[in-house]
Amino acid sequence: MKVTIAAERCTGHGRCYNIAPVLFSDDERGFGDITGAGDVAGEHEEVARAAVAGCPEHAVVLNS
Repeated sequence: MKVTIAAERCTGHGRCYNIAPVLFSDDERGFGDITGAGDVAGEHEEVARAAVAGCPEHAVVLNS
């Protein structure tokens, strides 16, 4: 699985990096940023799905 952020929809709520800091961080403006290449290991699937569900702009996307 891979996680991405649609930058054009992200408004900087910060929920992704608060919910799943292993997968996300914030950039210099406070917007969500992918940590690494966006690959989601099996043990991080649950927090990845929580980050997707927690994004009010639906900017976080999980692809299989």
